[in-house]
Amino acid sequence: MDLDVHLHAIVAGDAEAFGFWLAGAEPSLRRGLRSFAHVVDTEAVLQEAALRVWQTAPNFTPDGRPNALLRFGQRVARNLALDQARRRRLSPADLDALDRAAHREDPVEVAPPDPLLREHIRRCLERLPPKPGEALRQRLLGGAHDRSLADELGMQINTFLKNIGRAKQLLAACLRKAGVSMEGL
Repeated sequence: MDLDVHLHAIVAGDAEAFGFWLAGAEPSLRRGLRSFAHVVDTEAVLQEAALRVWQTAPNFTPDGRPNALLRFGQRVARNLALDQARRRRLSPADLDALDRAAHREDPVEVAPPDPLLREHIRRCLERLPPKPGEALRQRLLGGAHDRSLADELGMQINTFLKNIGRAKQLLAACLRKAGVSMEGL
């Protein structure tokens, strides 16, 4: 599946199209960061990479091959992870080993959406308690910084973040209960 079908809309600034692209790209981006998981905060790297892809998309020129924006996103994520690893003062040999491992783990592979998984996620989101559910929905739909989202909900930032954490835990537990494997996510 070529996620570049969303590229024209993303370049035009369509946040919803970027959301669709990111939903399809995220598993591949995460796989590309696996080798860094013991060294850096891969969640922060993934979020920063997504932000940078969104910010640079208007100037992005595809190379004509499928999933050009995804390959670009993988390169951005890998470079950010390497930068974080360098700040931890890893040896050049360790950095080279991480980079080689990341190159092996980042094949551009996009699975089609799973309608049953979407249904499980929808049901689990509906079952969340009001405050955590509200916080998570705001973050998923938001596109703004957490502090702005917290303000919109009338929450302190730390309360908002605690609600996000609780919502994630409850969502994961609900999905496991529904038989959804959380391995590799």
